[in-house]
Formats: sequence, C-alpha cells, structure tokens
Amino acid sequence: MAAIGASPPARSARLGLRATPEQEAVLRRAAEVSHKSLTDFILDSACLAAEQTLLDQRLFMVSGSQAQALIDLLDRPEQANEGLRDLFARQAPWCPATMKLAGRRQTRWPVG
Repeated sequence: MAAIGASPPARSARLGLRATPEQEAVLRRAAEVSHKSLTDFILDSACLAAEQTLLDQRLFMVSGSQAQALIDLLDRPEQANEGLRDLFARQAPWCPATMKLAGRRQTRWPVG
C-alpha cells in the first residue's frame, strides 16, 4: 500500500489480451459501476484472483504433534450428523432440474 501523498508506482509491464465483444461489454460496465478505469478494474480483479489462487496453493508446515492430531481426527469413526444428511439430500439450487422446477430460465455462459 502506498504511503499517503506518495505517487503510485509507475506501470512499466505491458499485458495484452483478447476478449469477445460480450466480455468487453461486461468488463466496461463493471469498471463503470466501480468508478474505475477499464485498466484499473481488470488489473485489480486479476490480481485479486491471482492472490486467491496463490493462497490456495500454500503449504502449511506443522509440528509432528500437530500432524498426528490431524491424523487422529481423520481416523476417528464418522459420527451421524442429521444436518449434513439433510443438506446433501436436497437438490442444489443451481442444478438444471431444480431451476426448471422453480421456473427459472436456464442460461448458458460462454466458456473459455
């Protein structure tokens, strides 16, 4: 984070990307409602996603006793959990069958 009154670091790296017209429209609209330039919005969003991806890949170091405690927990016999049983018995709200029953319109989003 830059100190108050300090200018932000100069951007010297150039990144290029191609997008469909629909993707560009969504990005421009999101940047507009966020009161950011398109460049700032894309960089902020991409960096946030990149940081989350990297955090998900972290290696956690634990002591031998901590590792053993985890193994002991995982090795314990399962216990009945009615709440989880009920949750997993229900259809997910994003499943096509559930959406059709609820009268929601199904939308196919472009992939890739």
